[in-house]
Amino acid sequence: DGLTEVLAHRSESLRDRFIEVPCSEDYDSHKRFEGCTPRKCGRGVTDAVITREEAERIRRIAERGLSLGGSDGGASILDLHSGALSLGKHFVNLYRYFGDKIQDVFTEEDFALYRDVRQRIQQRIAQAFGISSAAMYLTKPTFFSRINTTEAKTTHDEYWHPHVDKVTYGSFDYTSLLYLSDYTEDFGGGRFIFMDAGSNKTIEPRAGRVSFFTSGSENLHRVEKVHWGTRYAITISFTCNPDHGIGDPVLM
Repeated sequence: DGLTEVLAHRSESLRDRFIEVPCSEDYDSHKRFEGCTPRKCGRGVTDAVITREEAERIRRIAERGLSLGGSDGGASILDLHSGALSLGKHFVNLYRYFGDKIQDVFTEEDFALYRDVRQRIQQRIAQAFGISSAAMYLTKPTFFSRINTTEAKTTHDEYWHPHVDKVTYGSFDYTSLLYLSDYTEDFGGGRFIFMDAGSNKTIEPRAGRVSFFTSGSENLHRVEKVHWGTRYAITISFTCNPDHGIGDPVLM
């Protein structure tokens, strides 16, 4: 287990915390994009980009969408871009499955808020890494997650394994998480852990908190199992490769 250091406690409100780490070689096996591909790597946490009130509004979008389905296991996802929604042991396309009824679930205001939040996170990442936000593109998968204590039924429910985003999804260059619920208040366990050689660096979720990091193996990480309650978050990821870019979701 080594040493554990808490990078961000739930009780603190952080304007800005950034830790630089040496870049891995993962980016060398992909096409490099000058002015975007990480040359400076690291991880940051901020509570100053998204307000708690905005996080609550976004959580309600997630709750409404996920109420239409949900996994049989402990981890459910909702992807507004592709329409992917956990349903039982599988995924369905929300937009095809529910058709015009989707207009009763989401509003244009919901999607406008989602866009605005995504843009602010993108700008914050660009600022932290000294790149142009115009050189970054949203990439898939970008999704809401709802994690509870239900036993895993498929490998999709086993969210707690250590992994590297760029290995799992080759397009990722920068990953961000916006937390939509509070550690120790809404759920127990479920902390985000960077796994460094000989030590762990932990982030305790707090509604409105954004954590972001370069996606290579310099940032191997995992999420603790949730012990009680329900943890909501949204993963928003960016690529430097325009071929892997996706647009903001639109209400069908």
